[in-house]
Amino acid sequence: MRGHTTFHTGGPADLFVIPGSPEEVQASLAILREHKIPVLVLGNGSNLLVGDRGIHGAVLHIGSRMSEIAVEGECIIAQGGALLSAVSAKAAEHSLAGLEFASGIPGSLGGAVTMNAGAYGNEMKDVLESAIVLTKELEIQTISAQVLALSYRHSSLPEKGYILLSARLKLKKGEAESIREKMRTLGEQRREKQPLQYPSAGSTFKRPEGYFAGKLIQDAGLKGKTIGGAQVSEKHAGFIVNTGDATTRDILDLITFCQKAVYNQFGVSLETEVKIVGEL
Repeated sequence: MRGHTTFHTGGPADLFVIPGSPEEVQASLAILREHKIPVLVLGNGSNLLVGDRGIHGAVLHIGSRMSEIAVEGECIIAQGGALLSAVSAKAAEHSLAGLEFASGIPGSLGGAVTMNAGAYGNEMKDVLESAIVLTKELEIQTISAQVLALSYRHSSLPEKGYILLSARLKLKKGEAESIREKMRTLGEQRREKQPLQYPSAGSTFKRPEGYFAGKLIQDAGLKGKTIGGAQVSEKHAGFIVNTGDATTRDILDLITFCQKAVYNQFGVSLETEVKIVGEL
């Protein structure tokens, strides 16, 4: 799985399934369910930490084979495997504003909606109009954004057992050059402040109410702290990075170390934003 996550860690999966259509997702899940094989749905793997012993069961990868993007007036309709960078680029190409914030988020549309990804004061809930999902009964349904109860880094997709197949985003007409300029500006800010030269899963921790995780970790004196090949970024303490040879265990141990240090010094509990899966 190290080749399928942005952390570049993780052992093998028993099965790796790459469907090319909603119907193939439906059929694949039906077969896996028939054989009682557990399933993990994977997008771009940009918010995932996979155990060093890998994943017992199947990984269903909704990626490049399900990444079509279409434009209808002021709306973009994209499949779940489309990268956010590609969706935002398509919006800019058609002078559609509102998705500039997502241009540098290294995830797929499916993952972004599932966790209500956001940056620079905007979130997917600001642009999502509706979604086509596969229900846990293996029915393909169109639902409104309101049904997903989008909040900070949360949607009801996982608890309902829904898999996002595609989404309809409502944007607004703008000036192409100003849209591209905003994307360039946000990209420069991201490169200036974030350790993009190292593998990571972006912000490791959710923002505690009333605080910033990165500042708490920095104030605890943990910038640059390393365990094995894992490091609290010297550029942004909210990021734990793989400096080259980290294992998932290194990263998990460093996460735990940061959580304990911050709680002991400030009484604040840090909750991981990254999802931890597989056998450790």
